[in-house]
Amino acid sequence: MEQINLHAAKTHLSKLVDRAAAGEEIILARAGRPVARLVALRPQRAAREPGLLRGQIVIADDFDVPLDSDFSESPTEPR
Repeated sequence: MEQINLHAAKTHLSKLVDRAAAGEEIILARAGRPVARLVALRPQRAAREPGLLRGQIVIADDFDVPLDSDFSESPTEPR
């Protein structure tokens, strides 16, 4: 993380933006005091499309039937 004064940042802005886009974090300072941080934007996620997997997921008719009592008991020793 590098700290750069605003005057120098104005002169080299395009290079600083390239560095930030590559993953570097740059602190912008005024008179040696940090005032802002230059970082890359996170990529935007595509909008979700409802029903995209329709017909590809099957839920069994008995998915909510209670389990056998011996299955729900926790084992006393690891296998």
